[in-house]
Amino acid sequence: MPKPACLKCKCFYRPEKNGFRIIEGMPICDYNGENIRGNNKPECWKPYKVWEADLWECPECHHQLITGFGMRPLSEHYKDDFEKLSATAKVQINDC
Repeated sequence: MPKPACLKCKCFYRPEKNGFRIIEGMPICDYNGENIRGNNKPECWKPYKVWEADLWECPECHHQLITGFGMRPLSEHYKDDFEKLSATAKVQINDC
């Protein structure tokens, strides 16, 4: 698989961390078409799944991206190990 490339800097991203854990959020608010993604309304999300992926960074502008997710989440909100694994995540992504 080719490396991601930075359009702005015209160079390849470099792997910063493999096994980077994130939480995928699940919406809990009735948003009626309002944009609640990302940091817009964090109170409208709760932890749903824990994923492992790869963190990449552009060596020039230091923009970071997360890619290379596994085929299945490490855990989901109803499983016994969810609390323990979600505590090791670095960020919650609020989008679906």
